Amino acid sequence: MSTLAHIFEQQGLITLTIGTVRPHIEKVRPPRGLVCDFPLGRPLGKPGDAQFQHDVLARLLALTAAEGPVLEDYPVTLADAEAAPLVCALPPRFSNNIHPAVDEAEGIKGAYERAVAQYGNRIGVGREIDVGQIPDAISAFVHIVEGADWRQAGIPGNPMRVAQDVRGYYQTAALVLADHSPGAWAGENWFYQHTETGKLMLELRSVLKAAGAPQSLWFYLSPGDRPA
Repeated sequence: MSTLAHIFEQQGLITLTIGTVRPHIEKVRPPRGLVCDFPLGRPLGKPGDAQFQHDVLARLLALTAAEGPVLEDYPVTLADAEAAPLVCALPPRFSNNIHPAVDEAEGIKGAYERAVAQYGNRIGVGREIDVGQIPDAISAFVHIVEGADWRQAGIPGNPMRVAQDVRGYYQTAALVLADHSPGAWAGENWFYQHTETGKLMLELRSVLKAAGAPQSLWFYLSPGDRPA
């Protein structure tokens, strides 16, 4: 992005950059940059605090009057609350006749819809499937873990993008299920460590890897730093 910023500046356009890690922004040397010592994933600082976020933007926009290169620090530091785990009250089992992951996904649909109504569908479903297909997608993953050939399991689209939609569905629902605003990676950690579907996705990745499936299929079903 800083390379593009320099190109735009050469064409007479003013560019502004926010960075949260000073060594990184110093290395890429944007024409005008504001260093915000905030948790990763929160470039404007406090979630839900419009006044604070507007102040960050005002300080950034003030750099338009400066002759670059210029790099300033935002005067407030925010502690990273990533160590605080995301606590979400998942619904109890509704049906013992279906896989726990499918039952769980159906149980949080109301939370997902409330979150979309409140926050929009910023990280949710729509890359490959819609929200009504989530239970079927999880059922297809269950079939593979139970021994079905992945090519015949009925995955409703590209497996990688379907997996991203499933994770986005859960992390969006977590915005209203949680007892606090989640840290940058707290939603992801909660999904893989505490939900039936998250555990299923990690198992699916291991099963496909062990079965000799193409790496392009199984590797991106979950983040690369997750075990498989």
